[in-house]
Amino acid sequence: MSTHPKRYEILLVPAHVEDRGGAAVEDSAVRTAVVELTGRYGESGYPLYEGHGIVADVDPATRTVEALLVDGRELDYGLVALVREAPAA
Repeated sequence: MSTHPKRYEILLVPAHVEDRGGAAVEDSAVRTAVVELTGRYGESGYPLYEGHGIVADVDPATRTVEALLVDGRELDYGLVALVREAPAA
């Protein structure tokens, strides 16, 4: 567990937003949440992170969300989940 980042920020961004017109990704996000490492692994086999209604299996090598629940439900069609380093606490 100690080799995995302790926290990430998950950003839910509309998939159709291709050109953000110079805006930062976080400006296009419809929701963001800081998630914490739980010490468990999700069904995908990757470390499980939880926080603020989001449960995510994150591949730390690629920073890819492999599985995601938002408020106990699958991600709405048309949204993509992006991962970035969590801001300092």
